[in-house]
Amino acid sequence: MNCSLVGAGSVARKYLAGIDDTSLSLAAVCDHDRDRAAAVADAHDATAYGDVETLLDRESSPLIVNLTSHAAHAAVTRAALDADRHVFSEKPLATEAGVAADLLALAERRDRGLACAPINHRCGPQRRVATMLADGRTGPIGMASAHAHVGRVTDWHDRPQSFLDVGPLYDGAVYPLSLLVAWFGPVERVRSADAAAPWPDRSAATPQGPTHVEATLSFAAGPLVRLTASLYVPHRSREFYGLELHGDDGSVYLRDTGALDDSDDHVAFGRVGRGYTAVPPQSPAADGRHIDGPARLAAAIGEGRTPRESAHRGAHVVAVCNTIEDVADGAGVDGAVTGISAEAAAGTPADRDGTIEVDGGGTAAHREDPGGGPGFGAGATRRHAPVVRPDRARADAAIRLPSIGFGCSRYRGDEYVDRRESIATALDAGYRLLDSAELYGNEARIGDLLAAPGAPDRSSLHVTSKVWNTNHGHVAEACGTTLDALGLDALDSYLLHWPEAWAYQGSLEDLADRPVEAQEEATFPRDADGEIETAAVTLREAWRSLEQLVDRGLTRTIGVCNVSLEQLESVCSFARVPPAIVQVECHPHTPREDLVAFCHRRGIRVVAHSPLPSSVLAEPVVEAIADERGLSPAQVVLAWNVGRGVVPIPSSTEPAHIVENAAAAAVRLSPAEYDRLDALAGDER
Repeated sequence: MNCSLVGAGSVARKYLAGIDDTSLSLAAVCDHDRDRAAAVADAHDATAYGDVETLLDRESSPLIVNLTSHAAHAAVTRAALDADRHVFSEKPLATEAGVAADLLALAERRDRGLACAPINHRCGPQRRVATMLADGRTGPIGMASAHAHVGRVTDWHDRPQSFLDVGPLYDGAVYPLSLLVAWFGPVERVRSADAAAPWPDRSAATPQGPTHVEATLSFAAGPLVRLTASLYVPHRSREFYGLELHGDDGSVYLRDTGALDDSDDHVAFGRVGRGYTAVPPQSPAADGRHIDGPARLAAAIGEGRTPRESAHRGAHVVAVCNTIEDVADGAGVDGAVTGISAEAAAGTPADRDGTIEVDGGGTAAHREDPGGGPGFGAGATRRHAPVVRPDRARADAAIRLPSIGFGCSRYRGDEYVDRRESIATALDAGYRLLDSAELYGNEARIGDLLAAPGAPDRSSLHVTSKVWNTNHGHVAEACGTTLDALGLDALDSYLLHWPEAWAYQGSLEDLADRPVEAQEEATFPRDADGEIETAAVTLREAWRSLEQLVDRGLTRTIGVCNVSLEQLESVCSFARVPPAIVQVECHPHTPREDLVAFCHRRGIRVVAHSPLPSSVLAEPVVEAIADERGLSPAQVVLAWNVGRGVVPIPSSTEPAHIVENAAAAAVRLSPAEYDRLDALAGDER
């Protein structure tokens, strides 16, 4: 679709930086400074104009992108709508609520699309926060604090007067307000507001109004928000555009409400009684671009729709800013925000073009990786034989799992350790697959964490447990003990920890509370000769017991760990309920490529335990790739499995390593890097 830009200032270059990757074509550029318009137009083989009227008369572009100064937005948008054009406007939509409402009414009468920046609610960090809110981790949000420090525009903008004319609300506060309205619906009332005009005496540029504004806002959905917006506070201050949300059960911190890009430290979560833990992205960052807003509007128009939802939200934000000013002026208003549109009042996190504003695939409450992880279908960078990709039917059959899970074993070297703190940190950091087992003896402690305030909603978790070797003849009993300990009605997956059966030693309930010697006796039974005492329970019989648990609804899926390819083929040959998960040791020294290929052909998910052996992390090629990519060796090795469609389940007791490992889910290695790592196969030291 052809589009025309009105306004050729610095922001125009930001919009045009990504236009070649969209369906948009630039036909014309207009600016009252015709030389500036020509400089931009010439770089894109477009026509330059010096006034809007001439552009609208001579150009047939159906979409106008309005990038003029703040105060000019409304007039340009009105002229374009009057000429039957669709409009995407930079923020704010207008500076007066009545004018914004008139623009919406005009767009509706002419059935034109009208969209408005910012698009921040669609970007990675903001979507991750939306996921956390939907995940139930914070509990109901009661309070929030938002900062919008535009900073000394005279220091960083070539044309600062537009900012000084409108003040910090209409440029800076728009970012947190738009985000909060997208999440919580409309602002109901401005409870209090104050404004001041601090400004350096040495500055030649003069603000036309207050340079610092503070307000307390009541949202219809409940949160009480303290907003601070300033032109005086430098934009390099500790709080720039930060937003902190406080709920009954936990808090979320978003470093920059206006961020288009993403990084590991943009979002942090802290449940009540615990400090903040970084929540890194768990899929490759798709940084937002300024052009995405116009491109999305153009795509909707191409489908025969004329969306105006973001403009409704923008109009409500303008009404909020107007009310803050009125209350700060002591104008006798009661603080009620009037003129709330139906769309703004809905407060839905999804725009009606079908884009759900959460992080990653799936619903806000289920962030599992669709169709088998990054190794399955679109987006996979792994192409190296002999790992075989499943066909479409098999990919759809595979269960959904997060890209990386968290191992909950108590074994660290030769010691038993308490994992309560590290598992809590993993949940806070965003892990949503917990790999447990009755052998670990700590499932009751995991259950306490899952039931505690600030824990993620059960529907967002994949909880795995494993029946120990001594219980192959007592699978139902073992599963019941595990469910009671975890406080769950059903597991997402229940696995045979090993294919071999050992002599029954009774229930392993509360194993971690027993003396270490007693734990060893209960889990590693010995005969008179000191050898492991086996039991006459075949693999087929144990599998039949697992299938009965599926029939009873006690586990959604079943699987097996630590099997050879031959053993797995045997299970598949007699299984009525086929294995959904196979868990084996898997890393560049031991890639298990034949087994992985077999599983992928059949829609079986492969989970990699012990994915970070020290021998692999110390490999020179791993260290070299880590240095080249700015990653840790552990992240390189974890990403190697993720790209193969294998789900690694690293375990750590160090908070920094827990977060670092989670961030590896977003790393994609190149084919050349895979070649270098694949060469380590069989080179175990």
